Amino acid sequence: MQKYELQEKRNGKDPENGGVHNKGFLDDNSKSFDDNQVVIEEETDPWKVSKVIVDEVPMNELDGFGKCKRISLIFIRIILVLACLYFFICSLDFLSSAFKLLGGRKAGEVFQNSEILSNPVAGLMMGVLVTVLVQSSSTSTSIVISMVGAGILEIRTAIPIVMGANIGTSVTNTIVALGQITDKNEFRRAFAGATVHDMFNWMSVIVFLPLEIASGYLYRLSGAIINSLPLEQNKGAKKDFLKVITKPFTTLIIQVDSKAINKIAISEKASHEVKLMKSCCDKTKPLACCEGVLGDTSWFNDSILEYDVSHRNYLFKGLIGEISEEAIGAILLVLSLIILCLCLVFMVKLLNLLLKGQMALVIKKFINADFPGYCSYFTGYIAILLGAGFTILVQSSSIFTSSITPLVGMGVIELDRMYPLTLGANIGTTTTGILSALAQDSDKLADSLQVAFCHLFFNISGILLFYPFPFFRPPIPLAKFLGNETAKYRWYAIMYIFLMFFIFPAIVFALSVPGWYVLAGVLCPIALFIIIIMVIKLIQRKRPGCLPPFLRNWKFLPKFCRSLEPYDYVFGCRCCKKKEVVNDGTKSNGVQNGHTSIPITAGSNTTEQNTHM
Repeated sequence: MQKYELQEKRNGKDPENGGVHNKGFLDDNSKSFDDNQVVIEEETDPWKVSKVIVDEVPMNELDGFGKCKRISLIFIRIILVLACLYFFICSLDFLSSAFKLLGGRKAGEVFQNSEILSNPVAGLMMGVLVTVLVQSSSTSTSIVISMVGAGILEIRTAIPIVMGANIGTSVTNTIVALGQITDKNEFRRAFAGATVHDMFNWMSVIVFLPLEIASGYLYRLSGAIINSLPLEQNKGAKKDFLKVITKPFTTLIIQVDSKAINKIAISEKASHEVKLMKSCCDKTKPLACCEGVLGDTSWFNDSILEYDVSHRNYLFKGLIGEISEEAIGAILLVLSLIILCLCLVFMVKLLNLLLKGQMALVIKKFINADFPGYCSYFTGYIAILLGAGFTILVQSSSIFTSSITPLVGMGVIELDRMYPLTLGANIGTTTTGILSALAQDSDKLADSLQVAFCHLFFNISGILLFYPFPFFRPPIPLAKFLGNETAKYRWYAIMYIFLMFFIFPAIVFALSVPGWYVLAGVLCPIALFIIIIMVIKLIQRKRPGCLPPFLRNWKFLPKFCRSLEPYDYVFGCRCCKKKEVVNDGTKSNGVQNGHTSIPITAGSNTTEQNTHM
């Protein structure tokens, strides 16, 4: 079924036409046209945005004052976008701190049981859960590296945990994609752009975890490289480039001790003895911290001052002792989500105002363009390098991918370009672990650095398998499938996050605790059942005649077994559905009740024509 829109191409003021231009769109193939010219535009691919709304007077038709006003508005919008981006990144930092306060103690306690973590599947799922709880793969991998350096974990045991951390870090941009849930097509693209990261990480684990268990290739490869390197400790290796900008603001709100979870994990202190929130200035003697609060402190001796004095140097510090740290984390979680959503909404609105008309087409073509001729194959590899470079700069794959996810929803970055940028982010985030390992003591340096290199080569292995061949990039079609499903059933997005990042890892971890035989007894039949379904679906698509008539489609099954539609009546929002029907019928695509609505604008008069599909 094809949809057509008949709309005129410009909307603005025309001093020669009664002060009104005609309303319409510009696309990638637009050329010069008369004011009354109309075009029929076919929109068949929701993943490529070729239609751009033009609702302003061209710059060359403005007088001097109008041009100054236009340029001033552009600069103001750019400043506001940067401000929204700044607070958006700060909100991600608050979100990470909130999850550390809520689940940091439990995460540290789990790492204490190294016997359970010796099971590779349990280690994998624990890596996912801990990273989701602390909202930072950098934190979870740093904990693992510290435990390896302390001799609590063996290198082989740490490798699956690091793989799990790779999966858990992708939950942040999936949550960010929910910010565009109100617009069907934007949400389709944004959710696919976020989940392409998930799909790559899960598929890499499915392939390389069994390979690592069977052959130990990551352990052997990283060990060979470590043995050939002249290692030297570098205490100043860890640099937080982005936090130089964001820390002055975030430290005014909340300060969480980044080493507290490490202390719990390596059993340096009991969980109830560790304070996650800072109660005195970091790297500052107690006497210096308390100056200005106690007045004359000349009679104090720093060596005997062992207690903390409540020095309110950040917003939430006054709540220490009044309520639990978990309660503070819950409050901070709500505030961070509110700030994140507000910044995301305003940022998308401002970017829509900036990236419109011819500018949008230029930016889209530049970002998604390929090199000419045979060199086009290497464009994606340049995108991988750019993704790695930006991630190294901000020291967080979550921040980088979350910042560009809204652009995917808007159509500025296409999914095919988001994929290599995400792969680059996966490589860039491993530098945090490498820098953390370089800061370890000399006697712990080799083992710690070997774990960090295992993380690096795991991501490189995934790229070598799932990117070089354009016909074999399965994360992209899987992400598109998820995007299409969530566009039809918005509740499915929230269900997906809970299932993939909380419920499924928790169930698999629980099954792996008694032993591998319990896990195999439960999961092997399920995996076999899924493989059989996938084979049948492949034959249905390629060779349906080879199947019995009743297996050529799934209509013999009850509807709740083959469609999400019955569940939509339980989880779906009725009022949102009514609004969506109205929008789809009269605004978004011109389809209503099996007809195509074709608006035709001429000056100030508007009519509609209906044609049967």
